[in-house]
Amino acid sequence: MDAPIEEFRYHADPAALEDVKVRLERTIFPDEVTAEPWRYGPPVNYMREFIRHWLEAYDGSAQEARLNAFRQFATQIGEHRIHFIHEEGRGPSPMPLVLTHGWPGSIVELLKIIPLLTDPAAHGGDAADAFTVIAPSIPGYGFSSRPARTGTSVFAVADIWTELMSRLGYSRFGLQGGDWGSWISATTALRHPERVIGLHLNYVSTRFRPALGAGDPPPTVEEQAYLDRAAKWMEAEGAYIAIQATKPLTLAYALTDSPVGLAAWYVEKFRSWSDCRSEPDEILTKDEMITDIMVHWLTGTAHSAMRFYSESREHPLHLAAGERITPPCGIVRLPRELPMPPRSWAERAFNVVHWSSLPRGGHFAAWEVPDLLAEDIRDFFRPLRATR
Repeated sequence: MDAPIEEFRYHADPAALEDVKVRLERTIFPDEVTAEPWRYGPPVNYMREFIRHWLEAYDGSAQEARLNAFRQFATQIGEHRIHFIHEEGRGPSPMPLVLTHGWPGSIVELLKIIPLLTDPAAHGGDAADAFTVIAPSIPGYGFSSRPARTGTSVFAVADIWTELMSRLGYSRFGLQGGDWGSWISATTALRHPERVIGLHLNYVSTRFRPALGAGDPPPTVEEQAYLDRAAKWMEAEGAYIAIQATKPLTLAYALTDSPVGLAAWYVEKFRSWSDCRSEPDEILTKDEMITDIMVHWLTGTAHSAMRFYSESREHPLHLAAGERITPPCGIVRLPRELPMPPRSWAERAFNVVHWSSLPRGGHFAAWEVPDLLAEDIRDFFRPLRATR
């Protein structure tokens, strides 16, 4: 018998909020050398202002109310307590769509786009394009439980998502994601293709490599240039992957004990991966960033979220020679995204039927340009609605 699906609301523990305040007030800031701002990480002056805003201007109650305005639930699937948003679409025949977040994000990064997808007519779109959105928290992130042992890989989560959709009564559904959301969505389509209407991705990882068999053509000049570019990016920016994929517990002592340490670790990514020119505030407000940080801090999930990298390293998503992800796939490219492959490389692994580009945006597409991403998602799924 399936575990019950229970309504969920989050209310922060006042004692935990007071503890954060005390820790922020007692922050010991590092020294720094004179250098180009952000070259070695978030500048001290920036972080001082970030913490001042956190202490003096951030309204946690308002952010909590914003989150709790969504219909949220939790249910037990195997050893995991899974939290998810479940918003019904407003239209003649809403399509079920699983949205999956990434790191260092959480469901917070999806809050802007969900209303655009569930009620397109209220935002200048067509009600016929409505989706019923299911947005789960990855195990170990935020309000889902923290795995107690190894093995919660992208493959395990793909199976959990599929079971969740069965429990909700959806036999077939669409998938969408960026960052880890793209990995989990792709793995779900690989393992359960008969359940998947279509797969929409706004990121294809630099570490995702289709196997090249004896009958496959070697990389083209364009594909090799991408592989070289990805390798250079890994050398310059991939240190976080190396430590989170090998020694996440070591880093977790700092990030679990210091809210400023956690903030700096995340803020650097918000800045480096978003479509900003100088500071992340140009794209994401301090309140938005702090809310995401607080979700990880107050739930004690900084370590378990990082561990998804070690799970990926130990259980990598590698396709065998000749193996492909068969459901229809749409891929959208953003100008400030991490290195993305050319279409020919993606087509070695995916059944690409939709390939597009947006005029602005970076790695956090649903957060940065929710209107543009929502429109692309609608465009991709529109011809697939008849195949449900």
